[in-house]
Amino acid sequence: MAIKSTVTALATAVSLTTAFTVQAESDLTQVTVGHLVALDMAPLFVGVESGCFEEQGLAVDTRFFANPGDNNAALAGGSLDFNINPFTLPFFAANSGVPIRVVSAAGGWGVMEVIAQGEYELSSMEDLKEHVASGGDKLTVAVLQGDTLELIMVTELERVGLSTDDVEFIYFDDLLAMVEAFRSGGVDILSHIKPYTSEMVEQGGATMITNNAQAWADKAPNTVVSTLQSTLDEKPELVESYLKGMLCAAEIINTDVDKALSLLQGGNYFRVSDSVLKQAFASAPSPISFTPDIESVQYVVDELSMLGYISDDTSAEDIFRTDMIETLEK
Repeated sequence: MAIKSTVTALATAVSLTTAFTVQAESDLTQVTVGHLVALDMAPLFVGVESGCFEEQGLAVDTRFFANPGDNNAALAGGSLDFNINPFTLPFFAANSGVPIRVVSAAGGWGVMEVIAQGEYELSSMEDLKEHVASGGDKLTVAVLQGDTLELIMVTELERVGLSTDDVEFIYFDDLLAMVEAFRSGGVDILSHIKPYTSEMVEQGGATMITNNAQAWADKAPNTVVSTLQSTLDEKPELVESYLKGMLCAAEIINTDVDKALSLLQGGNYFRVSDSVLKQAFASAPSPISFTPDIESVQYVVDELSMLGYISDDTSAEDIFRTDMIETLEK
């Protein structure tokens, strides 16, 4: 009888625990977030692995996209609540009449880097200018067309007195394919993102010649967190909860990077070594925060307009809604 009573008690306890867990999970608001693979996705990933989002009442489902345009289309179509994408994409959406709004930077500065094959011994854009002036081979540059990865090269070439005709742009539509092209020697220069550029520098002998902090501003974003205007209007508390989860994750990364690295191992998100990730975080010009430099965004938008990618009737102020994150970061 004692054994039977014990078994019954255990079964009841298990049943109650299961019921509590199901109840707890059902109390969480389901949120779906589209993302790419840049280092500034780290707050999203750490937020999921650490429980930061759950503390805010959210169950976050992450969905990977290899192509930023597909990520944008998914948000526009309503299958995502938020997405993390290059900050140029919401402007393309606006040109199509889709009211995507940026609510914060994704989290990380100096994430975009332009790197060159080590054999060219280029350590700055000025070195590239000297290479062109010396009559060296015309170098190929891997970029995403109409993306910040193209615009950083346009900006930096102009800064040193070169034009896009002085190099050969090779356009890709897949971020990982760009890395493989550079890794295999198929292109000479890669405009890409940490930690993949970090890995090429640390382990592949590449050299870094510029980044978006140098090109535009210390807090010029790479990617941003966006949602639809309808979500901002109808569910402002959801947006606030999501941003608080991101802030919680950033605190972990900024104060205990080893803990963050351990958490990131849980999802094998970046597929690079801990030493590469640690170097990528350490080389950032500022700790992770989320209020972007709007002036630098407008500069890039103006460049996009001059290149004919977007119309000139949409400004950064039309797209960016950062008052909430600014208040939370005070």
